[in-house]
Amino acid sequence: MRETVITTETIADPKTHYGDARASTRHFITQRLTGAINIAFLLLLLFVVVRLAGQDRTDVVGLLGNWFVGIPFAALIAIAAIHMRNGMRDTLEDYLAGSMYRLAMLLNTLFCLAVALLGAGAVLKIVFWG
Repeated sequence: MRETVITTETIADPKTHYGDARASTRHFITQRLTGAINIAFLLLLLFVVVRLAGQDRTDVVGLLGNWFVGIPFAALIAIAAIHMRNGMRDTLEDYLAGSMYRLAMLLNTLFCLAVALLGAGAVLKIVFWG
């Protein structure tokens, strides 16, 4: 597999193509959409934090056990993990290349998947099983 060398002449010539335009557009839209959803969910997060300040475990389980609060909170955790993965992808693309980039992206994806599954799973366990 041959890697394309990108030079200033390649970048300056608008007829050359490098990168996947569809994947880049999808990445851009996903990053902006998850960011907007995170801002929308910020009110829910603030409500939960203010409501649970100084409370004990029983009150936390009582509030998060309400499906009206718990299910959107689990969705917030999953969407934040997607946003986190895409943000780290931008950083990894800027500083790594080749096999080191692929390894870092694999680890990034696995970490974000674990955060999403464990976080959302814990909240959904509280919602459905108390």
